[in-house]
Amino acid sequence: MTTPADKPTEGRLRVVVATPLAEPLCELIEKLEPRLDLIREQRLLPPMRHPADFAGDPSFSRSSAEQAEFEALVDSAEVLYGIPDVDPVALSRTANLNPGLRWVQTMAAGGGGQIKAAGLSSEQLARIAFTTSAGVHGGPLAEFAVFGVLAGAKTLPRLLAQQKAHEWSGRWTMGQVSEQTVLVVGLGGIGRQVAAKLDALGARVIGTSRHDTDVPGVSLLIHPNEIADHVGSVDAIVTTLPGTDATIGLLDGAVFSAARPGVTIVNVGRGTVIDEAALIAGLQSGHVGFAALDVFASEPLSQESPLWDLPNVLVSPHTAALNDAEDRLIAELFAQNATRFLDGHPLRNRVDTVEFY
Repeated sequence: MTTPADKPTEGRLRVVVATPLAEPLCELIEKLEPRLDLIREQRLLPPMRHPADFAGDPSFSRSSAEQAEFEALVDSAEVLYGIPDVDPVALSRTANLNPGLRWVQTMAAGGGGQIKAAGLSSEQLARIAFTTSAGVHGGPLAEFAVFGVLAGAKTLPRLLAQQKAHEWSGRWTMGQVSEQTVLVVGLGGIGRQVAAKLDALGARVIGTSRHDTDVPGVSLLIHPNEIADHVGSVDAIVTTLPGTDATIGLLDGAVFSAARPGVTIVNVGRGTVIDEAALIAGLQSGHVGFAALDVFASEPLSQESPLWDLPNVLVSPHTAALNDAEDRLIAELFAQNATRFLDGHPLRNRVDTVEFY
């Protein structure tokens, strides 16, 4: 066990594990990048209840002496594997007290929001590199997005309602994704995977980007400001965008009013991208046919939210990204980035500390 008083060794990097990480994965990181001094004290970290449970068991607590020991560890780090206790306040504390901190790896793909919440100074944002786990969750989230589009096309709410009522109705036509047009709002790592999977199913895919770029599977690229001009021709809208000042309420009442009647809405990005009041109004009127939502403007979703009880809504408790491989994939990504850091190459998934994504 390396103590907080130990000094970093020349040509090596002192990494403190500040969030739960299984010992086999600690050893994997050390194997993948042997130049790391990976400091962890498992007794100071909360036990995980399931994969990607980076906040750990809420019943876990440290004594005053243990908390001081934990803080001394994170304050000795050149690099933090995880935001301490997934708490922006704890990040702010160590950024203030640890002038040697150079890089923080966040566990969330949308870790920029946590960095913004820490309220760091411009000097700290310039000194410390922040990276996210973007890309690790792309496959599972893309599958959920396709599931949502399919559920809308195949009238899942009606099927479930009739099954519950033991009703054998007359037959009806269902949509075919291969004959539909889907708008993917946001073509980052997740959006690109969504577009590829929908294209493979035969859908025509429109995508949004603020930059002129070529994305496989996307037949038309539009600027986010043009969404309302195109939603009248799409059967489904999938949003994968992060939560930033620029994306808040991007899908608003004007967009839903302009949309084709019966449109399917899927959100695997951040809940703040959608104006929930406008979405609820659209769902209640039937203009929005179906919504599959993994994220919400405020989480956990309020018990009073109409979204719980609307028959044309599927509520997923921000769990679509979770899979058994997530912890390992983040560890591998971190090890690859550590090699880049030590060799002087740009880090992958670096947070934009202006827009925080």
